[in-house]
Amino acid sequence: PPPLDPAPGLADLERLVAATADAGVRVEVRWTGERRPLPPEIDLSAFRIVQEAVTNVVRHARVPACRVTIGFGPEELTVLVEDDGTGGTPGAARDGGGFGIVGMRERASLLRGELVAGPRPEGGFRVAARIPTRSAAVPAVAG
Repeated sequence: PPPLDPAPGLADLERLVAATADAGVRVEVRWTGERRPLPPEIDLSAFRIVQEAVTNVVRHARVPACRVTIGFGPEELTVLVEDDGTGGTPGAARDGGGFGIVGMRERASLLRGELVAGPRPEGGFRVAARIPTRSAAVPAVAG
């Protein structure tokens, strides 16, 4: 039978933070702007982007901590995950497998947003997403 639990959202970040600490990486979460309810598809996608980015930190960054910043702007949500690691590019570019960054980029794109990921000039890695909060997902094409 299908699971009956509600889909996760940004309200579930503390649970993700706890699980990540159990894996050996502390996550500092910062909130900017006025927090407000989000459409379910944006809330879920933002959570999944953070989840994948933090998973990449745990697997590839070789650091004890990372930072997650969730920003509520007037018409957009921003998600920023940064680390100071030395593990190189996470995901497919490193080990030949996985679609983490591609999947995060697709999640943002489906909501008319954008995601960029790559090494930081000062070292480490950054995942930055911007998702408009007033737009609907791109409609599916029939046929």
